[in-house]
Formats: sequence, structure tokens, C-alpha cells
Amino acid sequence: MNLARAKMRHLLEIDDVVRQELEQICQFAVADRSSFGPLLQGRGVAAIFEKPSSRTRNSTEMAIVDLGGHPVYITDAEVGIDSRESAEDVARVLACYHAAISARVNDHRVLERMAAVDLVPIINLLSDEAHPLQAIADVLTIRAEFGTVRGVTVAYIGDANNVARSLAMAVTFLGGKMVMASPPGYGFSRANRERLAMCGVELTTFNRPEEAVAEANVVYTDTWVSMGQEDERSDRRKAFEGFSVDDRLMTFSPHSIFMHCLPAHRGEEVSASVIDGERSRVWWQAANRQAAMRGVLLWLASIGVL
Repeated sequence: MNLARAKMRHLLEIDDVVRQELEQICQFAVADRSSFGPLLQGRGVAAIFEKPSSRTRNSTEMAIVDLGGHPVYITDAEVGIDSRESAEDVARVLACYHAAISARVNDHRVLERMAAVDLVPIINLLSDEAHPLQAIADVLTIRAEFGTVRGVTVAYIGDANNVARSLAMAVTFLGGKMVMASPPGYGFSRANRERLAMCGVELTTFNRPEEAVAEANVVYTDTWVSMGQEDERSDRRKAFEGFSVDDRLMTFSPHSIFMHCLPAHRGEEVSASVIDGERSRVWWQAANRQAAMRGVLLWLASIGVL
């Protein structure tokens, strides 16, 4: 550990950076790989997974490899956060071996406690409150499609969850606009609305998805039942009736592309014909998860904390 570094920085949510820094992350993400070299050569990056994942694990590990580093996948059973050791002690121990700690956790407060130790950068791979790397991958996808996020309208159809919050921040920071349609009781909490407002997000909400997508360039949805909500499946499926993104809904937005953070449930939040159709960009999004992580690591290196 180099204790003479610049002030430590972490990425737990999009609003941990300012607009210019998010722009820098996006620029680093798409930079030619020959331009940055093996800056993590001989160094490790911890990847803690309290929840399993395919995209997150593979994209994280390969982004670290891109930079010459050694990713170390760590399961909850191995560290036992707050059962074997406190979140703070896990951070202190892993900081002895790794240049950064990334983590996919059940409770966002675990990340905040690890970040408070302030020894190495903490990167949120997903929590119950935020999914910043997915949002970065999403704005990279939008930029690849339209050349910019500025002036682009994203219509988010579904649950106001962690993905939606991070996406709203990222789109707004880069000059776009997000609108939403959610069933009653599934919109953002007051605390989240206030936090979004502090970030400059002017969120327009609609009761019906047809209204939300009418002016959209991007139609976005996510699963109705996230990991840990399995007991709510029946109630959620009933509440979200009429909120599926299908061919009928897409006719209200004839020139938009479709996005989904995956995993998808065909026949529930999206029809097979939409997600597998020519307007779908979901595989671009998945590929951009690796670029997003690489961009974050390169940005952390550029400010002297990695």
C-alpha cells in the first residue's frame, strides 16, 4: 500500500463523480488498448461476490486482465462479511494484497463501510441501491448508437430499482433525459427522488408505458423480480401487467432502440420478438460492461489512487 497517494476516491454510485469525470471514464472505456499498457502488471484486484453473476464476473475479470492485473474472485463463503469478519476488516485485509476492491453485495451500506476505511478504491459491482457500472455500459451503448447522450430521451419501463437510479444519473450527467412509467407503488421512494433532484435529474413519470415511450430514442426495461425478491414474484407479475415491452408497445416509439441490462425473462418484461429483434442492443450493453470497468480502473489510475 502506498500511503502517500492522492485523496482516495471510490465509485459506489454515479454521483460519486461529476459530469467531467464521467466523461473521462467513458473516454477511457473506448480508448485503444494499445494506449494504456499493463498499468496493473503484477497487481491484484479483489472481486467480492455476495451474489452470483455471469456478466459482472466475466466483464470485471477481463477488464482487469486487459490492464495486466490479476483478478481474484472471492465468494461470500470465503470472507463472510459481518459473520466471520466485519466489512471494515475485510477491506483492511484485502487492501494488503490488492490495488482495488470491487464488490457485488446485498446491502449498499457494506460498500459505504468498506469505503470509509479509505485504503484502496472501492468499486460497486452492484448493490440493492445502485448499479453504476451497468449505467456506464448503458451510456456507452447510447453513444455508440447516436454519437452522443446529449438530447437523447430514455424511457424506462418498470420498477424504479437500482439500475433505474444509476441510469437516470448517468443519462442526465451526459445531457440526456430519462422518463419513466411504473405501476403504482413501484416508483422511486421520496429519498431517491430527492437524491436524483440533487443530481439535476428532472424525471418525468407516466402512468402508462405508451405515454412514456412516445418521444423516446431508447426504450429500456429490467426484470420485474430482482434477486432476493422471489417471494414477491406473484404480486409483482400481477402489478406489472400491461408494462411488458412488446411489439405493440414499440409501435408507439417507431424509431427507438431497445435496451435491457439482463438477465431477461422473455414473455414477462419483454417479448422474445423485441429482445431478439433488430432494434435490440442488449448484447452491445453486455459487451460494454467490460469497457465500463476498464474505464473506471483507468480513471482511478489517472487521478493517482490506483
